[in-house]
Amino acid sequence: MRAGRQVTVIGAGMAGLVTAAELERSGYRVTVVEADGRIGGRILTHRFGTDPGAPSVELGAMRIPAHHRRTLRWIDRLGLGDRLTEFRPLLSEPHAFVSTGRGHVRIGEATDPLRAELRGRLGAPADHYRPDTLAFGAWFTAVVGASAPPELREALATDLRCHLLGLVDRLERVPRGDDGRIDLHALFRDHPGIRAGCSARLNGFLDDILLETSTGLHRLAGGLDQLPHRLARALQGPIRCGHRVERIDVRAGEVVLHVRHGGRTYLRPSDFVVCTAPFPTVRRMRLTGVDAEKLAVLREVDYCAATKVALHCREPFWQRAGITGGASFTGGRLRQTYYPPVEGAPGRGAALLASYTIGAEADGLGLLPPRLRHRQVVRELASVHPELLRPGMVLGSATAAWGQSPLSGGCATRWGLDPQRAVQQSQRAARPVHRLFFAGEHCSSTPAWIEGAIESAEQAVAAVGDFAEPRRRGAGVAG
Repeated sequence: MRAGRQVTVIGAGMAGLVTAAELERSGYRVTVVEADGRIGGRILTHRFGTDPGAPSVELGAMRIPAHHRRTLRWIDRLGLGDRLTEFRPLLSEPHAFVSTGRGHVRIGEATDPLRAELRGRLGAPADHYRPDTLAFGAWFTAVVGASAPPELREALATDLRCHLLGLVDRLERVPRGDDGRIDLHALFRDHPGIRAGCSARLNGFLDDILLETSTGLHRLAGGLDQLPHRLARALQGPIRCGHRVERIDVRAGEVVLHVRHGGRTYLRPSDFVVCTAPFPTVRRMRLTGVDAEKLAVLREVDYCAATKVALHCREPFWQRAGITGGASFTGGRLRQTYYPPVEGAPGRGAALLASYTIGAEADGLGLLPPRLRHRQVVRELASVHPELLRPGMVLGSATAAWGQSPLSGGCATRWGLDPQRAVQQSQRAARPVHRLFFAGEHCSSTPAWIEGAIESAEQAVAAVGDFAEPRRRGAGVAG
């Protein structure tokens, strides 16, 4: 092993594990340090039991878009390609529910109630629009209501009233899907001029809205945590869990980490360090030798809270109502309720992702003690699914409040940034400081997705190589 080839990777999420794997392929000696007691970062598959037949639910990342090629390549590379299967998205199941001002209605029967609700909000101006235009506005409002944090919903509603309805009303035909509902994806795909008329704030969130309801999504049967665990087993170097970095000293010829473990702090010098920790975690570290511009972007990147609450149910009672997957827009404090496929041994029950919230609503639930959080979710969801109140129906629960996690802070977002500023921010986030390099979805063009974590890892590995290679060539000539 040549000198100058010792790398420490901070973080054992997907960005850190892919970084370690690719660096090892290039001949580096790599050690991964992880503050948590587990690996995977925001991939967190919870199993209601310890045996292979236990029902499971994703408390973190849960879906993979079909166009995320980097993620799919790693899944194939790790021998998991045969476990990819369809992920049924929000509002795809006609027998699931959507929240309206008059209560919950079946998605397949919701166009008229949603359109009437929008007409009531608009008042007299609604008379100027065609029925199909109002149907578009109704479903767009429902998707925004289910997907957007509350601080964005009113701004997006203003965009709808002031811009989108008028632009859509000029179309000769508003596209519909096979089920008769407005096809939002086809509309924005076939009429790019409509998107060009959207505000920067709406444009920044529109991709997330459309992806949230896309049919081109995958899941990993058996749990998404198979991905980081297989990746970790393929590494040659150690992964040291429970080792928290408290300070980073960037020096001329090395980077020194101050690492806390087992009640003591030790120093770890390295030729290079790749930090994949989320920026809210990095902000709590003491940094020396880091320039003011880098410190500025560490503070600038915005993170959005997310909270999930899952229930272990005695049986998949929702199937008796014809719900075979997908998700409801349950509204209130719950926002989204997902119905995962029933996997595992018969008689072990089924997992229900009872609530998935982001933004202020995620904080509202996440700040509650877990027992109270679960109780409130069951009570509110029982208005849609009264079966939850039957004795013995709920066998257990699990939760993750990412916004309250000191190791996460939520996930990075660039909502409200125009495309140029978003690109600039990702580049500034990824910019190395001498021998300290950065990766993580916050350093990518695809924040909040596994794809972004892998993209950033590839960029960081290339940057380490660009830094190290001239030095190695020079050393070879001198020798």
